[in-house]
Amino acid sequence: MDASLWIAKTGLTAQQTRMSVISNNLANVNTTGFKKDRAVFEDLLYQNIVPAGGQVDAESETPTGLMLGTGTRVVATEKLHAQGNIITTENALDLAISGDGYFSVQQADGTIAYSRDGSFKLSADGNLVTAGGQTILPAITVPQNAASLTIGRDGVVTVELANGGGSSQIGQLQLSRFVNNSGLQPIGRNLMQQTNASGDPLVVLPGADGAGMLMQGALEASNVNVVEEMVNMIETQRAYEVNSKAISAADGMLRFLNNNL
Repeated sequence: MDASLWIAKTGLTAQQTRMSVISNNLANVNTTGFKKDRAVFEDLLYQNIVPAGGQVDAESETPTGLMLGTGTRVVATEKLHAQGNIITTENALDLAISGDGYFSVQQADGTIAYSRDGSFKLSADGNLVTAGGQTILPAITVPQNAASLTIGRDGVVTVELANGGGSSQIGQLQLSRFVNNSGLQPIGRNLMQQTNASGDPLVVLPGADGAGMLMQGALEASNVNVVEEMVNMIETQRAYEVNSKAISAADGMLRFLNNNL
């Protein structure tokens, strides 16, 4: 069978994978703290028919050689951790990170996950939790007689007590930073897990050691650019069509040979 059929098939598969990545980006355009993905391509092995620099005769050698590629594939999907737009919500429990860093989240199995989603809630016990009910680390417990809650840009949490009880500091929020943010593994629910590629987390105070500052009453929107993704989608569609036409052309060439030889 003509090798061009298989080469074009790899192009179809790779573009279909890229379309899945683009579709996921568009689906999460309104997901708080979402970071868009990008498909990374690489070419496959080459048939080294005539090596470059090979001897043609005793006195000359080939300047380029003859090497035929075997197609392409998607080798990785990379998350792009650019800052999303900051949207004001005027909700005291909403927090946005302006800069680098992640909130630490205690999961049900005891492991720690990391998130940029700062749309927090209060549990029945007054604990600061995610929308899924998972506790934020370090744990912050708001007393029942708190009239208002203030979270500073440096993560200091204070409450104003009712009935003239004055103000009281109840905790300190911290952020986790990683050497390689793209090495974090997304696990859904706006959470990511540490991997060997991401490195160990560095727990710091907001605004210290390169970490971002906190903004109360605001959320970080998804960093997906709809126009950019639409352009990527059109480009992917055209690349898919071209690879389909390559298969049709190769089939036509084979049909010509069968009918005329």
